[in-house]
Amino acid sequence: MQTKKLDRYERELLGAYEKGALVSVRPTKAQLAAFRDAARATFVKSRRVNIRLSAADLMDIQARAYEEGVPYQTLIASVLHKYVSGRLREAKSRLAVGAAAGARKRGAR
Repeated sequence: MQTKKLDRYERELLGAYEKGALVSVRPTKAQLAAFRDAARATFVKSRRVNIRLSAADLMDIQARAYEEGVPYQTLIASVLHKYVSGRLREAKSRLAVGAAAGARKRGAR
């Protein structure tokens, strides 16, 4: 089983859980309805899209998906959703220089 490295917040949260410091609360009916609506809106996938990617980009996406512990199609859908909703932020990859990044650098000369 693959284990993910925890950030500081996640370690604090896990520590509080393990110490029994977290208390479970029952959500209100309004909160449950809001959660249910959000889940339905999030998981409804009504369209199929086919795209062509370079082999290098697909390999990098698959490697990143493996790193995150999700299927690569799910990662692509998540990235697109974050982009169109304005929540996508660029961050350094934990991967070594990827095949696609190397190809772009070589092509930029």
